[in-house]
This record gives sequence, structure tokens and C-alpha cells, in this order.
Amino acid sequence: MNVNDIVRKEIESLVTLGSSIVQKAANSRSSFEGSDIAEVSSWITRLGQLVKKLYGENSQHYKNYSQAISVEGFYVIHSNWYGHISQVQGIALTVKHDVDNDLLSNIRGLLQAEIFGNFLEIGEHLLSEGYKDAAAVTIGAVLEDALREICKINGISTTKPNGSPMTIEPLNTELAKAEIYSKLVQKQITSFAHIRNKAAHGQYSEYDHAQVELMLLFVQSFSEQNLGS
Repeated sequence: MNVNDIVRKEIESLVTLGSSIVQKAANSRSSFEGSDIAEVSSWITRLGQLVKKLYGENSQHYKNYSQAISVEGFYVIHSNWYGHISQVQGIALTVKHDVDNDLLSNIRGLLQAEIFGNFLEIGEHLLSEGYKDAAAVTIGAVLEDALREICKINGISTTKPNGSPMTIEPLNTELAKAEIYSKLVQKQITSFAHIRNKAAHGQYSEYDHAQVELMLLFVQSFSEQNLGS
């Protein structure tokens, strides 16, 4: 999964979650509490991060988002007061439309250190919420795209002889062969590639939360060192 795919998966997740929140609000006889409020907070934080990175703070999308969440009593949500929530969901739907129809000319610009950091923040958030498996897949995708970008910077091919894109290990091998980084770093990447593959194939018991934490720290440092901040 590359960064473009992560964007699509993230906005689909946000739209689905938003639909659920709007439906809960429409049927709620009293204000949201506890876990429902936490869910709304997570939703608007993730969406805000995505809109800011895709469009920038001066975009109309981000201005609409900021206006929607600045409503007084934003977290007061029930069947007679959820128009502001619907507005946020409308923004999520607009982003999904743009992504689905390839209207974001700057999606390729996601292969920049700042954007890598954004998706690492998503991975970090997933990890902090106890979703180690989703975090491992997300962090692994960032690592793969970082390796691919480093290859491009150094004029190293990122495709196999049959034209298909290389995955983490072949990219790792080529970069180490070109002495872009040390054999020790190569071994570290190999170990984290195994975790990503296990997560992607449902082998969740073969690694633990602590290993994914180490993976996150490594990818954060590796991206900063090799792609700049």
C-alpha cells in the first residue's frame, strides 16, 4: 500500500465514521457523552490533519472546516443540534469526491517529509488507541514510500524487470547495495518489513505493541535523516 492508497483508505474511513456519528446524532435524545464524544474528537482531528495537508491552511476546504468546528458548543450534539456535525461530514465527502476523481494534483506531493510525518502521526494515533495492527500497516506503508523516494533521489530503479513496483525488501536491498545507508540499517528495515507483512496478512500474534512502537520511532528518525524535515 502506497501513500496515495493510504489517503484513500483514510478518507473512506473518515466518511464512514462521519456517517455513523451523524446517524447517532439524529437519533440521540440527549447530548453525547463519554466514548461518543471521544469518537467525535478523534474524527475531527484526523479530518483536520488530512484537509490541512492536502489543501493547505489557506484553502477554502480548510476554512470551511475551521468555521464548522468553531461553532459555540461544538461538542453539544443531539437530535436537535447536529447541523455543525453534518457540515464537517460534508467536508469529508468533498475530500472523498476529490480523491476518488483524481482532482488533487498535489497528491504526488505527499512524498515529502512533512507529509510522511502526517501519516506517521496517524500511525502513532492508531498505536496509542491500541490498534497496533492498523498502525503497523500504516507505518510500514510510510517506510516503503520513503525507500521508494530515496531510490528516486539517488537514481535507483524502483521497479522489477517485469515493470511491477518493488516492495520494501527489494528497495532496501538496492539502497544498501548502493551504500546509501549501512548494513545495520538494512537489517533494521528488514525486521520492520517482516512486522508490516505479518500485519498485512493477519498474523497479529507474531509481533507485539512494543515492536510496533520501535518501528514507529525508527521510521520517524529514518525519514528525517534521509528526506529532511
